[in-house]
Amino acid sequence: MRVDLEGITKSFGSLLANDLVSLTVNPGEIHCILGENGAGKSTLMNVLFGMIEPDAGEIRVDGKPVRFTSPREAIASGIGMVHQHFMLVPVFTVAENAVLGFEPVKKRVLLDRALSRRKVLELSEAYGLAVDPDAIVGDLPIGMQQRVEILKALGHDARLLILDEPTAVLTLQETEALFKIMRSLADSGRSIMFITHKLKEVAAVADRVTVLRRGRVAGQGDPKTLTERELASMIVGRDVQLDVDWGKPKPSRAVLSVRDLTVYDERGALAVDRLNLEVRAGEIVSIAGVDGNGQTELVRSLVGLLPPHSGSIELDGKPVAGASPRKMIELGVGHIPEDRQVDGLVLPMSIAENLVLDLYSRKPFATGWRRDLRAIEENAERLVEEFDIRTQSVNAPVANLSGGNQQKVVVARELSRELVLLVASQPTRGLDVGSIEYIHRRIVAARDAGVAVLLVSAELDEVLSLGDRVAVMHRGKIVDVVNPDVGRDHIGLLMTGVQPSAAENSRTDSRPGSGATERLRELEWRGGGDD
Repeated sequence: MRVDLEGITKSFGSLLANDLVSLTVNPGEIHCILGENGAGKSTLMNVLFGMIEPDAGEIRVDGKPVRFTSPREAIASGIGMVHQHFMLVPVFTVAENAVLGFEPVKKRVLLDRALSRRKVLELSEAYGLAVDPDAIVGDLPIGMQQRVEILKALGHDARLLILDEPTAVLTLQETEALFKIMRSLADSGRSIMFITHKLKEVAAVADRVTVLRRGRVAGQGDPKTLTERELASMIVGRDVQLDVDWGKPKPSRAVLSVRDLTVYDERGALAVDRLNLEVRAGEIVSIAGVDGNGQTELVRSLVGLLPPHSGSIELDGKPVAGASPRKMIELGVGHIPEDRQVDGLVLPMSIAENLVLDLYSRKPFATGWRRDLRAIEENAERLVEEFDIRTQSVNAPVANLSGGNQQKVVVARELSRELVLLVASQPTRGLDVGSIEYIHRRIVAARDAGVAVLLVSAELDEVLSLGDRVAVMHRGKIVDVVNPDVGRDHIGLLMTGVQPSAAENSRTDSRPGSGATERLRELEWRGGGDD
């Protein structure tokens, strides 16, 4: 399918989200839409998918002008979209989700479950999207849920697939698997529009790239010939430092001391296994590890969201294991959660209110039981300007912001108060290159001001760039703490549980059943199985 967008313009009040945007997507092409948060990427895709009507401009599908007033009309024309925040029903099966809106029925009223299941299996086989059609979607990891979204679009015979920030919540392994699926779809003749802010992904998978800045096309070209620095400059309109020497840390006292910490997850499975860790004032300790090895539960236990089973947590020498989140805030612990919408924000509340969630009962934001609305608004206006949060009003619901700007609200709130410890989990998830540079500088500035920083990130580049020491986590334990200069390969082996010195002796066992045995061990460790 060939799609042409000509002069697409869309405003929301005084905000010009898309300004005369023109681009072409050819059959069998992976076309990347690159840009900073608030550049108009998602608005443009929502126009193409019929969720928003443009103020001006034209859409042509295979040369014919079209005007979509609903997603159903776009789907009927062969356009499918996988949103950044998935549109799935958690309690439904994969097969039930895959046919939502276009359910096959028998006897005119009953869902034909057998046909739905068969359709999922056929699509899974055809495009290498292995997923169990009978699995409950809410029980699946994020990478598998994304496959369900893609299957749903393909089930509607999408010839153009829009992927909105598809790797924002994926692990490195899940991202690599997604890229293989995307290339397979393109090779079969389907077109893909791929929205991202990650420079490395452009070169890895895209055939062409269009860069948006402040709602306008800032440049287009072949990602094989454009350097990351050139792309970054197009995105933010200035030179960006991609490789920065943050200077040497000056660590002092131990702020966070964790001894023999054991934590079980919400299902009762062992997640953190007698873990030991220390973070000192004036240093950043990064945690590297394949997602699902206990990082989430470790962070939640440190900030009071998940009580530990045993072991000790000390803050400046004082025991705090089992303390409430409010108590940890009062002790000077900042928390950037991995899921901003679940643990970081109250979506119906305003941006201004979200920016004081941890200080709303204190001066200058409150006197006794009365809140000072003017002080809350002035604080918000200052932080919106300082952290470049794109919004028309600080009184707008935070739910109205893009994912990247929601993340900025969380980061701005946590970094704008006095801290002794910052626990940052995926702090730049969903952010563009310019915003990442800025947030990294703020985290390093906190370190240099004497704050102890524990950083958890799925981005190995971020782990290595910011970490003064790197603690590698595998199966709920810290298997080693190394200098980031040891390199990606060394850390990558540790992440899989292999000591680099023993790498030559730990090649894949070729004996029958060895792979199944290792998989069984993984399931036993997390208390898993065929649940």
